[in-house]
Amino acid sequence: MIDNDITFRKLEIFLAFMDKRNISRTADLLGLSTVSVHRALHTLEEGVRCPLFIHQGRNLTPLPAAETLAEYAREVSDLMRKGIDETRKCGGIGQGRLKLGTMYSLTLDTIPRLIMGLKLRRPELELELLMGSNQDLLAKLEDQQLDAILISVSDTQIDPARFETLPLFIDDIYLAAPASSRLYVEGPADLRDFKDEKFVSLTEGFATYHGFQEAFHIAGFEPHIVTRVNDIFSMINLVQAGVGHTLLPGRMKRIYEHSVRLMALASPYQMRQTIALVFARSREHDPDMLALVAEGRMYALDHGGTA
Repeated sequence: MIDNDITFRKLEIFLAFMDKRNISRTADLLGLSTVSVHRALHTLEEGVRCPLFIHQGRNLTPLPAAETLAEYAREVSDLMRKGIDETRKCGGIGQGRLKLGTMYSLTLDTIPRLIMGLKLRRPELELELLMGSNQDLLAKLEDQQLDAILISVSDTQIDPARFETLPLFIDDIYLAAPASSRLYVEGPADLRDFKDEKFVSLTEGFATYHGFQEAFHIAGFEPHIVTRVNDIFSMINLVQAGVGHTLLPGRMKRIYEHSVRLMALASPYQMRQTIALVFARSREHDPDMLALVAEGRMYALDHGGTA
């Protein structure tokens, strides 16, 4: 068994000393105190159970045994560095590439802002973007097919032991109607007044699906859904065409304010989504992930998030 006093950190200090042959210069190189350097060399010597140095005046001089240890220590350190690099490469960490999953609705503003900021921080970083539902994105994150995702965490169970969650902003849900809707109101809309209207909806697994179902459950009726779609832009196009009404997050308002009319919901049906960046705790020290988190925090500060 190798003695517990022999560590890679002490070998690193030992190799630096063998290059500098001076404790003060070694301490300056490594940003340590001279006491720390001396203690590391002394305990390493004890762990090897062989004299490595002699004192000549105030100087510490390596013995031939120290030269032998240095030769092997360099080989071991180089091999371990290579092993760590290969391990990180196998785990997809620090390789200059991130696979990012997002809800469709976040491609209007949030994703472009994050990507532009991320490219300024790490110009060499390659990003692969995948869009999908909350449910699909979380499943792919759990299977390590994605490095990070941007989803609504309001109605999503996130395992805090496995994943970090960084809130970015909170969004209100609105009732969306075609521009020609005869039932448009300036004040809060009561869903019961739309009982006889047609609706379009996202399929199960999307962020607004659960809220959609809950809102109409509170209203006391089953909405007449004429079609279900797999992305929010198709749903909005159907609303624009007069196919039906739907529920939409407020972040879509700026883009479609002239073709779709959004009405605030009356208090019994009001809903909010918390949009967050979610990633594995095991990736929290990855330089690429740290850059993404930094951009997420900046975005949260600009948009009143709680990050």
